[in-house]
Amino acid sequence: MGSVLVAFSAGVDSAFLADAARRVLGDGALAVTGRSPSLPESELVEARRVAERIGIRLLEIDTRELADPRYAANAADRCFFCKEELFRRLVLIADREGIAYVADGTIPDDLSDERPGRAAARAYGVRSPLLEADLTKAEIRVLSKARGLPTWDKPAMACLASRIPRGQRVTAEKLRTVERAEAHLRELGFRQLRVRHHGALARIEVEAGEVPRFFEPGMMDAVSHAFQRIGFPKVSVDLKGYRTGSLDGQPADRPGSIPLPVISTPVFAHER
Repeated sequence: MGSVLVAFSAGVDSAFLADAARRVLGDGALAVTGRSPSLPESELVEARRVAERIGIRLLEIDTRELADPRYAANAADRCFFCKEELFRRLVLIADREGIAYVADGTIPDDLSDERPGRAAARAYGVRSPLLEADLTKAEIRVLSKARGLPTWDKPAMACLASRIPRGQRVTAEKLRTVERAEAHLRELGFRQLRVRHHGALARIEVEAGEVPRFFEPGMMDAVSHAFQRIGFPKVSVDLKGYRTGSLDGQPADRPGSIPLPVISTPVFAHER
């Protein structure tokens, strides 16, 4: 490919792609990370750390998808407008830097569900080398571990807007509230998690094996009080545990509906 600009989130896939690009192309590889309210500050810090570990030049840019009313409306095609904003900027940077291709970390596993962002990638001519090579997530984790990449066992991540039910407007305030709530849970040692934003109610998802931790003495009160300070008067835990796309198909996902404090299989719901 000669030279490549990698859309870099420091997730498992984009980190492996950036490392491969750096190894093959040297200075012909550039990583670019988009900063916005939908990206947790901890992930931006992680992107800097991983890029330094790889040895690839990292450029940070401010993306403004939240200013697009089509994105903020949070319909089923929200991701298209986010990726459109990102890829439009990346193509301009690649042209300015004399880089031949823009590449993202899409893999075959990503094709199993609806991905509006793929349409934006096609529109802007973005290549997906890991998809072209037919590398699965499991294989990328194995190869990343062999290369000594710190991301080899990193939990799956998604932008903070994915915590807000479809049809509920995405705002910077909601994103900050979710970010703070998830940061608190990570401080408690939870790794794979989501805090779903249902208005006044936070629905916590963690790995099924970690759900019993909420029954430990004092844990319920500690989490509930912390979340109330953050901005969630009510807190629940989903017994089904973490799973991707759990907001899809629920009543709160449909435009114009009201988020209900009736969450499937809650462990507890605290309110003061």
